[in-house]
Amino acid sequence: MAFRKKCQHVLKLEPDLLVIPECENGDKLQFGKLTPEPQDFFWFGDNPHKGIGVFSYSDYRFKLDHSFNPDFKYIIPLRITGNQDFNLLAIWAMPNKKKYKQRYIGQVWSGLQYYKALLKEDTVILGDFNGNQIWDKNSYTGNFTQTMDFLAERNFKSLYHLETGEPFGKETQPTFYLHRNIDKPYHLDYCVIKETMIQKGVKTTIGKFEDWIEYSDHTPLIVEID
Repeated sequence: MAFRKKCQHVLKLEPDLLVIPECENGDKLQFGKLTPEPQDFFWFGDNPHKGIGVFSYSDYRFKLDHSFNPDFKYIIPLRITGNQDFNLLAIWAMPNKKKYKQRYIGQVWSGLQYYKALLKEDTVILGDFNGNQIWDKNSYTGNFTQTMDFLAERNFKSLYHLETGEPFGKETQPTFYLHRNIDKPYHLDYCVIKETMIQKGVKTTIGKFEDWIEYSDHTPLIVEID
């Protein structure tokens, strides 16, 4: 939260597109004063201090797809136009207060079923899934393995796993530290994209604990697609 107080650290990475879970709304960000003005911006949430924000610091522009269903918090379908046109599903997987069994990765699973028409096109699925294969036995609706298998059947790849060759559930680079404790690491953040978008090289980098823990319990997942 309070992204306006931390944005300079992320913007040093010079992102073209930026997905920020737990992001405050535009009024709090105070563009041009506390936060550098993006070329485009979308925010959705129930709490002005804590929603999901998508920023463009490039020629990319976006608009909310007509299929958007606010019941899936927070899985946001955006149409991206610019150097390359594609869909973006920006994700911050949350508890589901109305349907308890569809919480966290179950929410991602349910959202992907709803938005599956978008998966026929070039699409990037990016954000905090709040899930890992190690917790599959605790899932009720669409566990992590089922979710990734569903995407694999539609020719999607997780870029981190494609690059490292590591299997799901055996990740050696965490993206989250519970209670900001280095001894409680987990891999919860993913970028999964349509294979047709992987034409040349891809590179994923995960921020280091010591560089980011002052600002968040998550470290950035940085994706470069040639």
